[in-house]
Amino acid sequence: MKVHEFQAKELLARFGIPIPAGRVACNPEEAQSIAEAIGGNKFVVKAQIHAGGRGKGGGIKVSANPHEVARAAQSMLGMLLVTPQTGPQGRIVKRVLVEQAKQIKKEFYLAITIDRQNCLPVLIASAAGGMEIEEVSAKQPELILQEHVDPLVGFQAFQGRNLAYQLGLTPALANQFVSICRSLVNLFLALDCSLAEINPLVLTEDGQLLALDAKLNFDDNALYKYPDIAQLRDVNEEDPLEIEASEAKLNYIKLDGNIGCMVNGAGLAMATMDIIKIAGGSPANFLDVGGGANEESVTAAFRILLSDSSVKAVLINIFGGIVRCDRVANGIIAAASKLDVQVPIVVRLKGTNMDAGRKTLQESPLNFRVAEHMKDAADLVVAAVKSLES
Repeated sequence: MKVHEFQAKELLARFGIPIPAGRVACNPEEAQSIAEAIGGNKFVVKAQIHAGGRGKGGGIKVSANPHEVARAAQSMLGMLLVTPQTGPQGRIVKRVLVEQAKQIKKEFYLAITIDRQNCLPVLIASAAGGMEIEEVSAKQPELILQEHVDPLVGFQAFQGRNLAYQLGLTPALANQFVSICRSLVNLFLALDCSLAEINPLVLTEDGQLLALDAKLNFDDNALYKYPDIAQLRDVNEEDPLEIEASEAKLNYIKLDGNIGCMVNGAGLAMATMDIIKIAGGSPANFLDVGGGANEESVTAAFRILLSDSSVKAVLINIFGGIVRCDRVANGIIAAASKLDVQVPIVVRLKGTNMDAGRKTLQESPLNFRVAEHMKDAADLVVAAVKSLES
């Protein structure tokens, strides 16, 4: 789960990380009042959406006084903000964050995430703050600094000092940096985050390190432990189909292709998407119906897949380990009949009672295309899409 920048900063502050003075506003009048309360002679108004690159789309503006803050908020609120991360569909801005602007001397990057190769949290720092970290990693990997954190031992001060000195910070600033690192690690571990990022972490002209922007992502499977964090969810920033899938207990992520995928098991779902690409097609989604696929879950999955207008064909790939293939076949037929599915459907069943399941599909009045192997299934579904396009 993602949260807005203003929510992330409130959590940073809760863990002792310094942030600029500011609050969120939902209308121009409120934005002006916040600026007047903050004081100062320069302010920043930032659109609050779940995407980066807001400045490139006009979602970040510097204002000289509270009246300009109100005008900036007026221009942003309700606008469709398109950034490199939103795609062409953009996001509607419903809130803005009003903050006191700071004189910036230097920008850094600081984050903690999971290093899946080493199975440990990893603290990442860079002197290339304010830039896309993926771009820095690709073009200047020497600028990416790392310190792994053992959760059983916890963050150690020497790790923060190692990073600080490689970043060129003075001893006084190194102490600030170590404190921020420790707080960020504590937040990450305490709230089961998958990412805690400060970009940029700035050095101000008066010698203070400050979190100028922040991003927090949380492990959905751990949210039951943190009801206060779960309440921060903004469904307006999520894909409606992904919301529907989560309510149906399905794991679904929309992609840009035209072949709908319905699979049981995350690993098999990833392999299915790969083999579709190898066959020359493009998957429209990741969808894992879980190990106990039944008529109810298959019906919900079909409804979600077919709600995506880009889906031209569906590949169903089921491994009958926990679930029996003949029961899945009956569920597929019932769901397809109930929803009057018109797009081509390719089904590959493997595992318990697979022969009975295939026979059931082949004898049904619906025009299923049944494949034995994954490659055959991928070739069939890609050919079906190409025949529709020709």
